[in-house]
Amino acid sequence: MLMGLAACVSPPAYMEANFGVATETAKAQQTMNPDASLNTHAVKGIDGQAGDASFDSYRKSFANPKPAPRSSGLNVGTSGGSSSGAR
Repeated sequence: MLMGLAACVSPPAYMEANFGVATETAKAQQTMNPDASLNTHAVKGIDGQAGDASFDSYRKSFANPKPAPRSSGLNVGTSGGSSSGAR
């Protein structure tokens, strides 16, 4: 029984294959250009108003979260049917 539980605890193989990739990528980017934070040039591709509106919308989505969608009728793990006891 313990062997079965141990199998449930181990992470999936795809997680193990990519473990630490985000940290290594960030470290490599900072090593290539350690003064990147000093660059005050505007980012190409989005203007200030659009960026500000996008950020405001993102922040507000946490203040007023949308309700969870209603059930689709598929209730896994719940009992169903009648409880009349008749056969």
